[in-house]
Amino acid sequence: MNKHISLFHYFSKQEIGLWCGSVTLMMVSFLIFDRENYLTLIASFIGVTSLIYDAKGNPFGQLLMIIFSLFYGFISYTYSYYGEMITYLGMTAPMSIFAFISWIKNPYNGDRSEVKINCIQKKEVIFMFLLTTIVTSLFYFILKYFHTMHLFLSTISVATSFLAVYLTFRRSAFFALAYAINDIVLIFLWIFATLSDISYLSVITCFVVFLVNDLYTFISWKKLHKFQERNKNP
Repeated sequence: MNKHISLFHYFSKQEIGLWCGSVTLMMVSFLIFDRENYLTLIASFIGVTSLIYDAKGNPFGQLLMIIFSLFYGFISYTYSYYGEMITYLGMTAPMSIFAFISWIKNPYNGDRSEVKINCIQKKEVIFMFLLTTIVTSLFYFILKYFHTMHLFLSTISVATSFLAVYLTFRRSAFFALAYAINDIVLIFLWIFATLSDISYLSVITCFVVFLVNDLYTFISWKKLHKFQERNKNP
């Protein structure tokens, strides 16, 4: 009972409302458009729960992201979205492990339930975009070799996903903004899938929900960063 009470105290009313609204919307979408792919529904619940913990800067969110990446990689495979499968299984999941370690090793004031937020410098930003270009170019040829559907969008997804996981690892608030951009790319990608199977509307709903949550996470991290800067240990 105490655990439930502490969770309600840990999350704000807005965060609880956001999570409940997200879960409800995904459940309604599943019941209307799908009713069969329970794996997609489970993955959606894991993903949105991961995001609400990410908004608090809690490393547990990264553990959930690893699980979500495995689920989403398999879901992408079933629709021959090999780009998404390779991206999430070969990049997002492993990088989430490194991000989890990074967050655990960099707690705010010794509190491992909140990561110390980092601001990357101009030189690192240049390095990050250079590395993103190299990784994206490599993935482009891999995806082309496997005759990946919607190659352009899949390649853009690789770029935005890599930026997101890199910024997550580096504990920058802009990781959430990168994920939000990736959500938009994935919404368009799954719209194409919906043209042949309306049940994939539930996946689109999932990423619309993720978009809202990622934007909330970005705002939350900017506030957290200001708080951490004001309360630095001397």
